[in-house]
Amino acid sequence: MNIGIVCYPTFGGSGVLATELGKYLAKTGHNVHFITYSQPVRLDILESNIYYHEVNVQDYPLFQYQPYELALSSKMVNVTLKYKLDLLHVHYAIPHAYAAFMAKQILKDKGVNIPVITTLHGTDITLVGKNPSYQEAVNFSINHSDVVTSVSQSLKEDTLEIFDIQRHIEVIHNFVDLSLYNRVADCRKNFASENQKIICHISNFREVKRIDNVVDVFYKVQQEVDSVLLMIGEGPEKEKSREQAQKLGILDKVKYLGKTSEIERVLCMSDLFLLPSEKESFGLSALEAMAAGVPVVSSNTGGIPEVNIDGQTGFTADVGDVDRMAKGAIILLQDEEKMSAFSKNARAQAEKFSLDFIGPKYLDLYKNAVSSVKSTV
Repeated sequence: MNIGIVCYPTFGGSGVLATELGKYLAKTGHNVHFITYSQPVRLDILESNIYYHEVNVQDYPLFQYQPYELALSSKMVNVTLKYKLDLLHVHYAIPHAYAAFMAKQILKDKGVNIPVITTLHGTDITLVGKNPSYQEAVNFSINHSDVVTSVSQSLKEDTLEIFDIQRHIEVIHNFVDLSLYNRVADCRKNFASENQKIICHISNFREVKRIDNVVDVFYKVQQEVDSVLLMIGEGPEKEKSREQAQKLGILDKVKYLGKTSEIERVLCMSDLFLLPSEKESFGLSALEAMAAGVPVVSSNTGGIPEVNIDGQTGFTADVGDVDRMAKGAIILLQDEEKMSAFSKNARAQAEKFSLDFIGPKYLDLYKNAVSSVKSTV
């Protein structure tokens, strides 16, 4: 098949999933065309069957905000016609599903009927999508997609509650490529002494991630267990957390690594992963940690409990319950036998979300969507 994938090219979960899915599809022999405004961070365009098409938005002084949706729709039309795409798979409803609907209508005028698959990822529904400025357009776009998927059962339920959805929503969980994760901690000594534990957090450092809770939990943990905290990512809360760590007198134990393409190596040398988010549609970073055999201490919000099983792969607590999270972390870090058991459980749980298991579900979805469209022509 010739498959078009539309996504954000950033480190966010939707862009990561879209990119990894595209790479998987390419390895299975399909031609995958990425359509977005810059090259996705995890994409290697030198790989076989991978193509990247940049969406250019011309600057024009009449517009206060440049019309990206129009440029994206036009690009989808052009790529579909030139490369004879069989389907368009758009990740994150805003603005991709709306732009895909417009592209589909333009293509119909040209005698081409192409299915549009929309995957909902989280804040496109629970935060941005339900904003009155966008809600009607998002509702319309979802209902006019040929196929709709959600990355968790929790997100599906949120979508049905927030919007008036007439389409069936199929849950296809996020996935992880297990082959990328092993326990070779070749650079551990660069961040911690021999007896120190390494605690890790990865996010976009936005308020919803409750970065202050990450620091608060670590502050309590390091009082009981000699440890360091690795903070990976960039965002508006980063400097606030640095100031918080300085006030608490632990800045020397908190290491900010910024954005990195070495996520797998960092996780494989970590002992524990923290994810105290206020909202998470799934918790992809937690799944990646578990793939490396790293237990997770997290909030119990959204889709996280579908991934991190309390008392088995880690511990969960109510949003903001720093004391409970710290207690769970200390229990694991001080008990090697329990840590070993939770580590094995975490890896076993991650195997249920293996790319080799989830990937074929998307392929089946594609084949059914293409067949359905052909049968109506």
